[in-house]
Amino acid sequence: MKKFLAALLALVLVLSMLPAALAEEPITITVFRGDPGDQPTADNKIYKLIEEKFGVKFEFEFLAGNLDETLGLKIFGQDYPDLFDGGNSADLIIDGGALINLLDYVSPEKTPRLWAHIEPQKARLIEKDENGNDVLYIIPNYGLADGEQIALSVGGPAFFLQKQVMAWAGYPQIHTLNEYFDVIEKFLAANPTNADGTPYIGFDILCEDWRHFCLINPVQHLMGRPNDGEVLIDVSTSDFHTETFIDKPYAKAYYQKLNEEFHKGLISRDTFPMTYDQYIAQLSQGIVLGMFDQAWDFGTATSALLDAKMFENTYVALGLVYDPEYVDGKEIEEHYLNGSLPNVRRGFGISVNCQYPERIVNMWEEMLSDEWQLIFNWGIEGEDYYIENGRLLMTQEQYDNTQNATWKLANKAEAFTQSSPKKQGWIMNDIQVGDKVVTAGNCWEPGNQNEIVFGMMNDYDKEFLSHYGYSKWADFVNPPIELAPYGEAWQINYDPVDTEHTDFLKIQDQRLPELIMCDPAEFDAKWDAFVEEITPSATAFGNFMQQAVLDEVAKVLGE
Repeated sequence: MKKFLAALLALVLVLSMLPAALAEEPITITVFRGDPGDQPTADNKIYKLIEEKFGVKFEFEFLAGNLDETLGLKIFGQDYPDLFDGGNSADLIIDGGALINLLDYVSPEKTPRLWAHIEPQKARLIEKDENGNDVLYIIPNYGLADGEQIALSVGGPAFFLQKQVMAWAGYPQIHTLNEYFDVIEKFLAANPTNADGTPYIGFDILCEDWRHFCLINPVQHLMGRPNDGEVLIDVSTSDFHTETFIDKPYAKAYYQKLNEEFHKGLISRDTFPMTYDQYIAQLSQGIVLGMFDQAWDFGTATSALLDAKMFENTYVALGLVYDPEYVDGKEIEEHYLNGSLPNVRRGFGISVNCQYPERIVNMWEEMLSDEWQLIFNWGIEGEDYYIENGRLLMTQEQYDNTQNATWKLANKAEAFTQSSPKKQGWIMNDIQVGDKVVTAGNCWEPGNQNEIVFGMMNDYDKEFLSHYGYSKWADFVNPPIELAPYGEAWQINYDPVDTEHTDFLKIQDQRLPELIMCDPAEFDAKWDAFVEEITPSATAFGNFMQQAVLDEVAKVLGE
């Protein structure tokens, strides 16, 4: 008996000394990302660390084709991965019953890091189900930042213009729609092709699937507002006056301008049926001079241009507004950058098919530690970055690696971390890393660290900014404005008016390209027909959004 007890104690002692991963059965977690992407390499060093620590491997599936159709097929067949990112159509998988309620696993007691992460924004994040119960299906992948907002660049919507166009034109200030297209027209007239003889494209419009925001959303920004999706909201009024903008006279001005540019040859007919992959390929070649988009949406093209050292073909984000002639002489103030906002219903949810929900949540909890967040953001100390006088720093080679798409597939875990809960903003407390200390006041993301942003900037960009007297790319737009109490209206669930909203978007997707390409002599008549056709669905959707905005304000303010 004594020998048995001694053996048992020895076994307990050995088990207690084993890494945590070995105390649990190794598992493979299936993952769906609602965006296109590339598979990480089999020897990716960060995934190897995750496997060693947590006993977890990942099997990734990236979007190929239409997002809504892909999600619809998965919902129909209940073919759910363990970790499910529905991208911009996450409402489909939530309403389809594909995700578990994370509040069954996340609480101040069980997961203090995760709870502290969401607690400041819980009024926006925690919803009610049909039975009145609190539910949380997705912990936002972005927007839950620590400290005051960092605005060094534009990561969201803007009119983008190649740096070489601005340099060729003598580094002008470009603030209005007419100024923007005027400089593209003049550059194209003088430079119809690149050095290889490939024709430049003046202005691209991406229309595929949910990315049709590149076609639809510019109007609200030209009117001086940040992104509220498909409505324009007057925050100066007590009722937050909300209206659809696409059917208003001020929207007509934008599409009539595009019609003019189309017939001048700046916009190709091929842009409207173009797929996202084709769009990225064009941008990656450096042949597209301008477009309206969100910076994160073409990040792979930016990486490709940087890899090729085609710095002059990368883009500046411009906050354009209407020229006064388009809006009855009114001077519009630009507000493209909004206050810090959680990315509601965007990121990973855990599916009802997952056999390991508690294990995944516990893994997220541990991964929100300072140590793991440094690994995910900065890499391995001494290999991917170094610490000097408490500051997180990189050599030029280390920084160049972070801009290399191929290197990242072997040395970063972006396919997992981009959709997972994460720390952003400022590092608020000192962190011990081996025998060194990372002091508070560093940034979680290398792209926000002053020494990285300015010290590692390529010479072309340094010179480019110097011509404007600017120190950062966000200087081309106004500072962020105060976030409205409803957040951003695109995050509101449209399900109660799904039929009307679907019809509203379908009409735009069909008619707006027709308006841009039609004979200019027919534009007015076709615009009037468009407004008449869309009015029923626009009215229903607009009325719903007006009340939904007020309801969201009341919820957030606790009224």
